[in-house]
Amino acid sequence: MSLEKQGGATAKNLESKIQEIVGELASDQRERLEGKAEQAEAAAHPGVEDAREAIKDVVDDVMEGQ
Repeated sequence: MSLEKQGGATAKNLESKIQEIVGELASDQRERLEGKAEQAEAAAHPGVEDAREAIKDVVDDVMEGQ
């Protein structure tokens, strides 16, 4: 995964963690759960990007072989 995309995923994870904490401090269940959901999304993002890059590499290899 590119450094730029990795930084974006890290920023999103931090933002969602802050959202979760604000929800806890304000006793706002919805805000807290939205923060947790966004953290899960941010955690999954690097794996998706790695899979995308691996598939692109395989496609490139196949296309070069033709």
